[in-house]
Amino acid sequence: MRTLTPSSAIDHRPSSLQARLERVLRVIRSIIGAPDYDRYVAHMESHHPGCAVMSRDEFMRQRLESRYSRPGSRCC
Repeated sequence: MRTLTPSSAIDHRPSSLQARLERVLRVIRSIIGAPDYDRYVAHMESHHPGCAVMSRDEFMRQRLESRYSRPGSRCC
């Protein structure tokens, strides 16, 4: 027999839901090739603590230049 749980006992985890949503968005961005500035900053802080971190605008400009400056990297 199934026991019903009162709604007050249900564990609502907005942080868990938010973490899942962020993970889904990260996957979607990686599929479409959108750069992830927050991941870049975290990487720089953990692996290159003494190096300067680019601003968001510099990062986006560098990623666009890198993406479109290579001949033969696009299908069309």
